[in-house]
Amino acid sequence: MTDLPNPIALLFPGQGSQAVGMGKDLAERYPVARQTFDEADAALDYSLSQLCFEGPEEKLRLTEITQPAILTVSVAILRVLQTRVPKPCFVAGHSLGEYSAHVASGTMMFPDAVRTVRNRGKYMQEAVPVGVGAMAAILGMTLEQVTAVCKDAAQDEVCAPANINSPEQIVISGNTAAVERAAKLADERGAKRAKLLQVSAPFHCSLMKPAQDRLESDLNLVTLQEPVYPVVCNVDADLVTDVARAHDTLVRQVTGSVKWEQCMRLLIAQGIQTFIEVGPGKVLCGLMRQIDRSKTCLNVSDEASLTKTLEQLTSAAA
Repeated sequence: MTDLPNPIALLFPGQGSQAVGMGKDLAERYPVARQTFDEADAALDYSLSQLCFEGPEEKLRLTEITQPAILTVSVAILRVLQTRVPKPCFVAGHSLGEYSAHVASGTMMFPDAVRTVRNRGKYMQEAVPVGVGAMAAILGMTLEQVTAVCKDAAQDEVCAPANINSPEQIVISGNTAAVERAAKLADERGAKRAKLLQVSAPFHCSLMKPAQDRLESDLNLVTLQEPVYPVVCNVDADLVTDVARAHDTLVRQVTGSVKWEQCMRLLIAQGIQTFIEVGPGKVLCGLMRQIDRSKTCLNVSDEASLTKTLEQLTSAAA
């Protein structure tokens, strides 16, 4: 448990939060944000900053571009924020966002992280031929109910919970036919909604094993440092405080489910009252409202939300 008067945890979003124009106003206003984009451009050997600021959207949606783009915007915002808010007690990120969390904690150098997630996106995209895998969001069913639906729908194919996002939202992943059967079965068994998602691959299930193996080879070559702040890992919903565990959990995360609700409940049990979502969009604040409405979740995605969040933190401390 933390005994600070108002302990903070920083949260970092994953794929799906991207939007053309993200990070542009902060890069124009803050040299440290501009420098972050320059570092990413140099690490990748192409102008990621131009794709973030100007698009086109269809290119920004390609997994191997989306992943480094969201990481870069998140780290640019983090660096602007760092000198203006108290140090966090914990950091956590949703799927890809776990890399942003490790950069925030000093586990991984930013250029290494950018190159790693570009490859992660590429490997995930290449692991399964287009059309073979799918994902669906199931709303209004418990994890036990969703797990049972997946089991009954699998029929010797892959179908499993992939993102346990909140008590109201679980995303499943696997072979296309199995996921379609599961969505239909969830409807029949009383789900509020079961909706196939527009995704490029079936993330966070065993079909991603080829991507996991390739990523492990890459991570073996990256020098990691001891985390400064404990990082909550998706795959175990537990605290990571050493290099070996950081490496292991980032590898297993590719095929493992994102236990986001459990991660947030762990932080709440540690005494966190205030969460700050650092990066494009407000997806994680939306999920926090479904997990525990009594907690404060602020977000910083641009200059306007930065100003608002700093005002809210100042008034809360007064």
